[in-house]
Amino acid sequence: MLTFRTLQLTDRAAVQKAFERSGFQGCEYSFANNLAWRRAADTKAAFFKDFYICASFDSEDGGIVFYYPSGSGELKDVMREMAETAAEMRCPFRIAGVTKDSLSLIRKLYGENFEAEPYPDGFDYIYETHDLIEMPGKKFHKKRGALTQFRRNYESYSFSEITPNDFDECIAMSARFYNEKHGYTDRSSVAEQFAIHTYFSYFDELQLKGGVLRVGGNIVGFSIGERLTDDTFVTHIEKADIEYRGAYTALTQAFTAEFAAGYRYINREEDLGIEGLRKAKRAWQPAYMLEKYVCVFDSPQILI
Repeated sequence: MLTFRTLQLTDRAAVQKAFERSGFQGCEYSFANNLAWRRAADTKAAFFKDFYICASFDSEDGGIVFYYPSGSGELKDVMREMAETAAEMRCPFRIAGVTKDSLSLIRKLYGENFEAEPYPDGFDYIYETHDLIEMPGKKFHKKRGALTQFRRNYESYSFSEITPNDFDECIAMSARFYNEKHGYTDRSSVAEQFAIHTYFSYFDELQLKGGVLRVGGNIVGFSIGERLTDDTFVTHIEKADIEYRGAYTALTQAFTAEFAAGYRYINREEDLGIEGLRKAKRAWQPAYMLEKYVCVFDSPQILI
């Protein structure tokens, strides 16, 4: 049976080693993401041989939901350990974040002895980096127009790399948005504030990249991301003041050009089923969606 505990900053080296061995493109496979969002679903960490396993302990039925393990070794061994943990908790054995490739590996081991359901709210939006920087062709006509309008309306704008001197202003801007929409009444908003504070508290230790968009010297947007794999950069947080028309477009374009130009892909994470977020992400014309499934073994004992 696996032993889970709260993820700590000191776990970064071990977790990164497991991620590097797997090279998964899903946004769940970022240490910074796991650390920052651990309160959202009470996620905890466990290690087994050369595998790292993250799991949520905040499911509706009080059971555990695992994420597909990263690392190296025999998949069947770590699956058995995960199943034993689920059996001990007397709940189904559930694995989230399962891509098509990972699903094929599970099917090779267990055939049809489980259910696999797609989870569209958790599909990652993957973009060609070139598209977010250059915005080529007819499909980006509106985006180019928004950027042109922003630059014309706010000639005093600037974009620069985040420094510690910017942290407090970024946090204050985020807190203002949080208070204006009464975020304290929404659990996901509370979790997001914790994530933002975590990113800034350990910015250098997490090896994050960040940029700030200013108009007249005032911050009107900021973005944070990092390397995910050799060919993919992931954007974790993007905040902009919509009172400045085109600010989001200007921020996305500038941040991508500055920090992700050397990567083929940008992972801008999932939309969580939020309609406004879904519309905004689709407007940037993803190259493809990284599909994910939730696999459920009703009887974990069959794996033990």
